[in-house]
Amino acid sequence: MPEMAELLAAVVRQCVKEGHRVRIDGLGTFTGNDQHLGLQFIAESAPRIFIAYVIEDAEYAQRLYTDLETAGFNPWLDKRKLMPGQNWKLAIERAIKRSDIFIPCFSKTSIRKRGQFPHELRVALQTGKKLPLDDSFIYPVRFEECEVPARIQSTYQYIDLFSDWEGGINKLADAIWREFGQRLSRY
Repeated sequence: MPEMAELLAAVVRQCVKEGHRVRIDGLGTFTGNDQHLGLQFIAESAPRIFIAYVIEDAEYAQRLYTDLETAGFNPWLDKRKLMPGQNWKLAIERAIKRSDIFIPCFSKTSIRKRGQFPHELRVALQTGKKLPLDDSFIYPVRFEECEVPARIQSTYQYIDLFSDWEGGINKLADAIWREFGQRLSRY
């Protein structure tokens, strides 16, 4: 593997030398540094947010992704982050486990579906059990009027986005920034 690391380092150096920024998801960004004629590394520090949804709600999930990114977060959405040829099931589970926040998106369709969405929610519930007790991990949202599963509703407060999207996004962003600030002050 040392050869692979050396190859990656050479590619990053060459790209920066050609004037490109190199972003490595989950790590940070390499740019040129005019003062030292070398590399500058900016570590990724924004909260990582996994967005779980069903394909029928993809348009809303994409909008949520964009709004969270605009609010300064590092959202993860399969349609934006998965690469061709990547083992998507493994990549999704890894992304959930590495996330700071998990947002399950509920709708009339998502609560009836079997398969990937409930699996992602179960992985998130297990991941949340491994975090410190004072950390909030799951922030459910509703894209439309629907019943949130009892297991989620009995433990987690959800945010409605359908009645006032912008207000809901602001409330969600405020809650996440507050949680992230509390985590940083505890550690």
